Amino acid sequence: MTKHQQKPASFLERLIFNNRPAVILVCLLISVFLFYQAAQVRPSTSFEKMIPLGHPYIQNMLQHRDDLANLGNTVRISVAAKDGDIFSKDYMETLRQIHDEVFYIQGVDRSNMKSLWSPSVRWTEVTEQGFAGGEVIPQTYDGSPESLDDLRSNILKSGQVGRLVANDFRSSIIDVPLMESYSDPEDRGRQIKLDYQQFSHELEEKIRDKYEAKNPNVEIHIIGFAKKVGDLIDGLVGVALFFFVAIGITLALLLWFTRCFKSTIAVVVTTLIAVAWQLGLLHTLGFGLDPYSMLVPFLVFAIGISHGVQKINGIAMASGETDDPLAAARMAFRQLFIPGMVALASDAVGFVTLLLIDIGVIRELAIGASLGVAVIILTNLILLPVAVSYMGISQRAVKQARDEAARNHPFWRLLSNFANPIVAPISIVIALLAVGGGLWYGQNLKIGDLDQGAPELHPDSRYNLDNDFVISNYSTSSDVLVVMVKTAPEGCAHYDTLAAMDELMWKMENTEGVQSTVSMVTVARQSIKGMNEGSLKWETLSRNQFVLNSSIARAEGMYNSDCSLAPVLVFLNDHKAETLEHVVSAAREFAEENNREGLEFVLAAGNAGIEAATNEVIAASETTMLIAVYAAVSFMCLLTFRSVAATLCIVLPLVLTSILGNALMAFMGIGVKVATLPVIALGVGIGVDYGIYIYSRLESYLRQGMTLQDAYYETLKSTGKAVIFTGICLAIGVFTWVFSAIKFQADMGLMLTFMFLWNMVGAIWLLPALARFLIKPEKLRQKA
Repeated sequence: MTKHQQKPASFLERLIFNNRPAVILVCLLISVFLFYQAAQVRPSTSFEKMIPLGHPYIQNMLQHRDDLANLGNTVRISVAAKDGDIFSKDYMETLRQIHDEVFYIQGVDRSNMKSLWSPSVRWTEVTEQGFAGGEVIPQTYDGSPESLDDLRSNILKSGQVGRLVANDFRSSIIDVPLMESYSDPEDRGRQIKLDYQQFSHELEEKIRDKYEAKNPNVEIHIIGFAKKVGDLIDGLVGVALFFFVAIGITLALLLWFTRCFKSTIAVVVTTLIAVAWQLGLLHTLGFGLDPYSMLVPFLVFAIGISHGVQKINGIAMASGETDDPLAAARMAFRQLFIPGMVALASDAVGFVTLLLIDIGVIRELAIGASLGVAVIILTNLILLPVAVSYMGISQRAVKQARDEAARNHPFWRLLSNFANPIVAPISIVIALLAVGGGLWYGQNLKIGDLDQGAPELHPDSRYNLDNDFVISNYSTSSDVLVVMVKTAPEGCAHYDTLAAMDELMWKMENTEGVQSTVSMVTVARQSIKGMNEGSLKWETLSRNQFVLNSSIARAEGMYNSDCSLAPVLVFLNDHKAETLEHVVSAAREFAEENNREGLEFVLAAGNAGIEAATNEVIAASETTMLIAVYAAVSFMCLLTFRSVAATLCIVLPLVLTSILGNALMAFMGIGVKVATLPVIALGVGIGVDYGIYIYSRLESYLRQGMTLQDAYYETLKSTGKAVIFTGICLAIGVFTWVFSAIKFQADMGLMLTFMFLWNMVGAIWLLPALARFLIKPEKLRQKA
């Protein structure tokens, strides 16, 4: 027997294995409660969970949310005519019906909704008698050719071409601002949170499907945050399918690896119990599943399988020395519980570091992953060996374990050369070259989105095709940065304020990446020109306050009720990382130079402002999070092994994986954003398991007096094969994500596949090479 097996049983071992029925009963009772809770889990997300609430831009936006009704969470519905243009009776009637249908969907901010049928959409012209104006669609409209001619004239005079009406007059938009919560129609005292999935389905069923079928000449395009999130949540169904595919693949590979049906079922069932417990705890604590935290059940399953394989492998090896299933389970528990606890604790601490990122969905992901690790301690480290102590493993598996222990393994002998004094330096040099190459190419890694539209979805998705249509046919893009101009009450109409806003607009319009700008100055200049017989030389700001007051009176919706805040809307070509950084930098520079008492330029609102704030938080948090992850993992390893050398052997391969992972993201055109940032930390948390199991077993053999290469050979025969199997098995499971309809989950699948494999390779290849230079076997033997 090994020294580990000869050690006396610990208190925890005696407590667990002397009370096995009680352990199973407690787990059964917990399962009944948490399975019920897990069944109640529903897809859940919100606008505020997706944004960094602590960032100054977001705080400024939320502070003035009521003054920026149409610049926050808004859906845009473009109704396009396939043949002809919008000036037809059938088209306008369909647009009216769609407007009315959307108006009554729950969650719509009805008072701020806009389309050609909205009374607030008006036209203005200058006549010999002065200004004339009215609703774009007057009360006298009846669909006759004369009414349609008047409509065409009114639209041209309204300034809505390129905004609510397409440049080619073949489509028009309904702007639909949303409320995060709204009053229950049956109980006005109760607030209902906006359900993005339900809202998205209503848009599809009540609007797109219904009216495209009703009027075959109409094509409907829908974009906006709520629609995008709704599509992402719908994609969760496909992700659930991948989860079952991963279970099937894992089951087949485990059966091949263990040669034992009973132990295979035990590992898969206890791991699925862990997943169910984690989901149940999430619901108990008031959380749901969003498109980003959908990753967590996969992680829990992956981590559970990783530890389960180690336990079954240990029990199989112990069964080669004893015919008693209970004794074999106890021996494996005694040998593997501490390494397993250290690995899981390192996972948990690594996941907790994600709480440093001030974005709700990432913090919920961190909480969910940490809960998952906690339940794995109970299910896979305790319940699994207890269950196998009753079930035992097949004689075929026992015979295989005995044969494996007795015979020579050419493959493992070959891999043990990684610890050879000649091969180890070569491995270190290769690793250093990989680090240098990864750092050099990783400089191309960008923060934020690298594509137009919704990068979370594939370019050919319905949402991105709709977004392309809107970008191509309207002068005002869907990417808007809003600079808020704050003054004293009634101060937004002063000449100095308007002149400064005009200067800001000129600066932004001459900034690369900006499409156009709009503010109350736009309306004021047009009005002053109109009051002067339409002369272009008068298209400027007057210094006469009475003239200014008259000119901005027509700029409805471009300033708040007491004229203390006026937004400047900056329409961007896209929301790519470089565009946002360039434009926001220009706006911030202008604000710093022109802010003074009584006049303040405040950033930022609009979806581009939110994206810019998110990118800044991620850029500031990325390095801090990685340092925290590695510090936490290193501390746990140092605390366990009491050796800086051992810690370096385990952690340095993970560093190599992180560097190469960044280079891969840069090569694949994947930016660091809300969806991908957690993968970097999670890859480190999961990867440390491999190194801990291998080093723990390697150290035990070194303490027995073996040479490093012989000790590593024995390690590979036992723990090494389980590590290789786990890495390949989990990589195959998550690789199925590459076929997901949700692009960011396909990106996650690609990154996790790479990290599972490279962490495994690093533990097998680089760890023994580092040990050759860092570990002193004679010191370990002295401590033994």
